[in-house]
Amino acid sequence: MRKTGANALARADRVRITEIFHSLQGESRTVGLPTVFVRLTGCPLRCVYCDTEYAFHGGEWRGIDEVCRTVANYATHHVTVTGGEPLAQFNADRLIHALADAGHEVSVETSGAMDISVLDERIVRVMDIKTPGSGEMARNRWENLDLLRPHDQIKFVICDRADYEWSRDLFRSKVLNKRCEVLFSPEHEGVKPADLADWILEDRLPVRFQLQLHKYLWGDEPGR
Repeated sequence: MRKTGANALARADRVRITEIFHSLQGESRTVGLPTVFVRLTGCPLRCVYCDTEYAFHGGEWRGIDEVCRTVANYATHHVTVTGGEPLAQFNADRLIHALADAGHEVSVETSGAMDISVLDERIVRVMDIKTPGSGEMARNRWENLDLLRPHDQIKFVICDRADYEWSRDLFRSKVLNKRCEVLFSPEHEGVKPADLADWILEDRLPVRFQLQLHKYLWGDEPGR
């Protein structure tokens, strides 16, 4: 019985990690800032434009304390927990809490399909709203909108003009800019960035246009 209890405790203190790396933040409000990325393994979604399919499976079990020590070795204030879908892992909230306790400014990149109420109040939620073009619009957990705080962020990845119009109309009907900052990003292989910028300007839409900086620097290279 003692052995079983010890094994259960060990499972309670670990997460499955695909990679931990130091790079520049490629998107969101802190774009361009040195950041440590903790990429958790696994995702229940299959967005058509996903560029991290290598994080769907595999990975390595690592203790939460060990992960925090690895992050600390980079001596970087900003930390982003991402995936895959990080909140699909049972202990993700414990890891995020531990990183915040260590004094980091922590953001979590989440698909919007998981319950964000479990997240530490100190962290920044960067939450996707899945558009029709993503192929996963039905997975949006609309209850999450009421849980967002002013320092959180909502992100739309825009695949084409129809996606833009759907996102624009949702933005207006839900008055999303009254909840938190809203980001519109062109899907890298889809809509032209200049086209999306023009649409935003034409509609006087009070959103932040963003590009994925890391893709222009390093493409889809893992760990960058």
